[in-house]
Amino acid sequence: MPGPLAGLRVLELAGIGPGPFCCMMLADLGAEVLRIDRPDGPPGGHPADVLGRGRRSVAMNLKSPAAIAAVLGLVGRADVLVEGFRPGVMERLGLGPAACHARNPRLVYGRMTGWGQDGPLAQAAGHDITYIALTGALWSMGRAGERPVPPLNLVGDFGGGGMLLAYGIMAALFEAGRSGQGQVVDAAMTDGSATLMGGFFGLLAQGRWRNARESNMLDGACPYYDTYECADGKFVAVGALEPQFFALLLDGLGLDAARFADRTDPARWPAMRDEFAAIFRTRPRDEWAAAFDGTDACVVPVLDLEEAPRHPHNAARGTFLARGGAMQPAPSPRFSRTPAAMPAPAPARGSGGDAALADWGLSAEVIAALRGG
Repeated sequence: MPGPLAGLRVLELAGIGPGPFCCMMLADLGAEVLRIDRPDGPPGGHPADVLGRGRRSVAMNLKSPAAIAAVLGLVGRADVLVEGFRPGVMERLGLGPAACHARNPRLVYGRMTGWGQDGPLAQAAGHDITYIALTGALWSMGRAGERPVPPLNLVGDFGGGGMLLAYGIMAALFEAGRSGQGQVVDAAMTDGSATLMGGFFGLLAQGRWRNARESNMLDGACPYYDTYECADGKFVAVGALEPQFFALLLDGLGLDAARFADRTDPARWPAMRDEFAAIFRTRPRDEWAAAFDGTDACVVPVLDLEEAPRHPHNAARGTFLARGGAMQPAPSPRFSRTPAAMPAPAPARGSGGDAALADWGLSAEVIAALRGG
């Protein structure tokens, strides 16, 4: 099946991180994504390039008038454009929103940056860690008395960036279906990571969250919402927050529930943690996983990147798929009537570019001018 976004045409200006992640999500669900690569850019084509899967590529030098004319021709046939340059770059190229909307008033123009299109830092360099540092997200992760821990680049680049842009694009497409007008989607990783922290800002305002690391129910302070080392040096994750789940945790650990009636008292947590830790260290991780399997104690093994695809639940759902001898996540979410197809591998830079341009309706003359012929 082609997926729920079949028929949607997306023009992607090649970038790194959140932009490609957004376009991967759109392509996974059936959108036709055409990536404009630099002629001297990365070669591409690696079968395990997850973020690059599911689209075609055409190589263009955007400093060439012929290339700009070709891109504007593609804009006239696109539903969405995605770019991740610093503010002003696309305008200087002649490909800013005004120029593109003059060609295609219904175009949804997606802009992916760290700081946003305006503000004092709009032109500053940055990466995931710098964006989430300014929103309270980075501060909130890590152990008490230790430095904040970077959460990979999940919070800024992917969750607060690429997913935010994909969400914004789909919202703008929905509105365009009613108004007939496109618009600019200004997706900033600072804004997105702040949005992801919304629940915690709400708890803080209610006096239900302490503004300190490892001081709250969900940040590693609570002994029944944390990880524990096992006898083999591997770990289990415990998430037994509700009373009925906590009771099952205690049963699995061989502890008397009557001793833990005051489990929600933070003053009891250090001693409780020490007791849990000592018990978990008596058996290997997989023995603990087997002991709690089939219960609602919310105890599971902490799997590494090689183990995760082999877990029975992930295998049964097809959460991962094999591509080029390597495992990668399958498209998500799932759709009952228009399921996504197996994504095509990432294209090499410019592979099949002329055919893609022709498929998008560019004339032979425009393609020949682009190639200098």
